[in-house]
This record gives sequence, C-alpha cells and structure tokens, in this order.
Amino acid sequence: MATEGPTIAAAERLLTVTELAGELGVTPRAIRFYEDKGLIDPARVGATRVYTPRERARMLLILRGKRLGFSLAEIKEFLDLYAVDPRHLEQKRALLAGVRKRVGELEDMRVSLERTLDELRAIAVQVEGEIAGEG
Repeated sequence: MATEGPTIAAAERLLTVTELAGELGVTPRAIRFYEDKGLIDPARVGATRVYTPRERARMLLILRGKRLGFSLAEIKEFLDLYAVDPRHLEQKRALLAGVRKRVGELEDMRVSLERTLDELRAIAVQVEGEIAGEG
C-alpha cells in the first residue's frame, strides 16, 4: 500500500553537516558559523554533529532572514521568541516590526538609487553632447 508524503523516518532523519550544507546550498563552514553564533544547536553522536529537522528548519529561516537583509541579532531574536512563546504572537509582532523597518530601509535605498541613476544619466547625456560637439 502506497503512502503519501515523507515517512516518519525520513522526516526525523539526522543529517551530517555536509549533508545539511548540500541540501541548503551553503558550505559546512557557514553552518558552523551559525552554530558558533548560537543560532543552531546540533546534537552530537560521539564527536559528530548531527542536525535534526528542527535545526534544518532553523537554518532555512536563518538563510531567508539573511537574504531579506536582517542582521544575525534580529534573526536570533526571532528564533529565540519562537522557542518561548507557544502561540508565536511575540515572534510575529517582532517579525512584523522587523519587516516594516526593513521595507522602510529598502524604500530609502530605492530613493537614493533613483537619485544616483538620474545624476549618472544626466552626466552621460552631457558628456555625449560634448563628444558629439567636438566630433
């Protein structure tokens, strides 16, 4: 009889740092860096670090947070709030505040980039005109 979705064994499978790195498209060194910063806490089997589905999920959140421009301190705050609030309301509030702050920062950057692009385009037009006038 066929089953749908991953089996319990697959969902609970422990990963080595190399396997996790391969799945996530990062280096083992990056994973160890996040461990050193206290963002993940792999279990140990002897001297080997093993990563649970929980640690894999945390790594996905860390990588997403970094991709969206959040600092490691902000990401750690979000992850820590998740652990202490079973309803995740504080985490959601903190995330919403962080997202709004980041959107504001990106909007400011966009305005600055548009000004810079406008100035560079004006310089290009001016220099093209000077070149054409001397040609």
